[in-house]
Parts: sequence; structure tokens; C-alpha cells
Amino acid sequence: MSRSVYRLAHSNASSLSSLSAPTLPTFSPFRSPQAQRLFNQCLRHRKSPGCSFPRRSFHFSPPKHAEKTYSSNRGVNRTGVRILLRALVFCATGAGLVFYFTYEKARLERKRVTEMSKGYGKPKVGGPFELKDLEGKEFTHEELKGKYNLIYFGFTHCPDICPDELDKMSRAISLINEQSPHVLRPLFITCDPARDSPDVLRSYLSEFHPLLLGLTGTWEQVKNVCKQYRVYFSTPPGLKPGEEDYLVDHSIYFYVMDPEGDFVECIGRQNSAEEAAKIILQHVRDWQREKKPLDLAPIKGSNS
Repeated sequence: MSRSVYRLAHSNASSLSSLSAPTLPTFSPFRSPQAQRLFNQCLRHRKSPGCSFPRRSFHFSPPKHAEKTYSSNRGVNRTGVRILLRALVFCATGAGLVFYFTYEKARLERKRVTEMSKGYGKPKVGGPFELKDLEGKEFTHEELKGKYNLIYFGFTHCPDICPDELDKMSRAISLINEQSPHVLRPLFITCDPARDSPDVLRSYLSEFHPLLLGLTGTWEQVKNVCKQYRVYFSTPPGLKPGEEDYLVDHSIYFYVMDPEGDFVECIGRQNSAEEAAKIILQHVRDWQREKKPLDLAPIKGSNS
């Protein structure tokens, strides 16, 4: 009995030993074949001391492609800023060159006109003259030297043109003195010496700029200065005191003379006060740029 039980037990053990171990289902979160094989081995031999599951590390740092994109964008931004700065520098340099050459061209043109107006030998406009101011002091062409001079020929009985032009002249004087004080001497020379006595001139000029200096003289002296400046002079000679039944005609220009007493430019009726001031200030700056002497002492007008 015992022997038969032993045989039965031995046969059962043999049959059990012949059975193969059950195959466990395999699963791997890894995509590579090497990780899959290692994972399967670890499932089969769980008790192997050297077996360990590979673990994927997780972190919050940006991926490499993101870092590359950020750095590339930063480089693009820096390149854009550099290009913009270079474009601004280029535009500023171009604008400066255009302004410089435009200014130089205008300055050389003014210089050419000034030299042409002087002519050869005797000047075309301007020359020696002798007049008197309203205080009775002698005033000659030598008094023009040292400053720029703005000369206007007119008469007190002029109905509308002279007052309008003297208003414009007063406005131009104020604009010039705001930017370059004491560089200009404004003069009013009468074309009607018979009626424009010193008292009449002083009263008439008091309605305009206080720096205006009135000049008068005899009929011959006034005719001579009008001739020197190419001013049309129609006042009849030999007038008796109180005789006023006559007409006076004259040229309507402002004559700009430089500190050497030379003619520079004519300013016509078509020019505004702002344009007249701009023209004179351009000549003043050209003169100062060449470092020529310029008298900046204050002056007194007939009513200052």
C-alpha cells in the first residue's frame, strides 16, 4: 500500500515538473526594443538582485528645441535693433548732408550776388553822400560802416505806401533784434526835404519803430543820395516855403548794406516782414561765419 502511494505521488510530481511555467503578459511603456527586453527579463526574474526598472526622469526645464527657439528669437530681435539703428544713423547723416549742401549753395549764391552788386571800380548801388540827422549832426556814408544797414527812401506826405512799408520795416527790425541784437541800423531818408523838416520827420517816425533814424538835407544833397542808390527822385527844385502843391514819386525798396558800406541786396514790396528779417539774418550769419568785424554797440533812433 505504501509502495503504491509512493508511485502515485512520484508520477504526479513528474507530471508537475514537466509542465512549463506560465507565460506572463508583457507590457512596456518604452518604445525602444532594448528597454522592452529588459522589462520582460525583470518580469521573469523578479527576485534577481541586479534587476531594476528603468525610470524616466521628469523635470520642468524647457526642452532643447524651446531653448533654441528662444535664443534664436533673441538673436533676431538684436539684429533687428541693430538694423534699425543703422537706418536711423544713415537717414540722419543724409539729412545733415542735404541741409549742409543746401545752406552752402544758398550762401555761395548770396556771396556771388553781393560781389556782382559791387561791380568793378565804382559800386552799382550806394556811394558817398552827406546828410543830417534830426539833431542837425552830419551823417555821411562812413557812418554806415560797422553794422548792417537797412535804408528806406520815402516822405511823410505819402498816403499809404510809405506807412505800410514802414510798418513792415518795424516788424522786421523787431524780429532781427530778437535773434541778433544791435547788428542792424535802420535809416529813413526823405525824398521831400522841402516839407520834411526835422520836427515833421521826428513826429512822423514816432509812430513806427523807435530805432528808426531819420535823415534829411538840402535838395541837392537828397538828390545826390537818391542818385547813388538808384532811387527815382521827382521832387521839383526851388520850392518856396509853404508850397505843397506837387507830387513826389520814389522807388519802393529796402536797401541792405553790409558793415563795410557795400550794397548787399534789395528787399521789395512783395517780401513780408518775416522774409525780410530772414534775408538780413542770413547775411549777418554769413558775415559772422567768416569772422569779420561787426559792431554790436547799442544804437539810438530819432525817438529813442
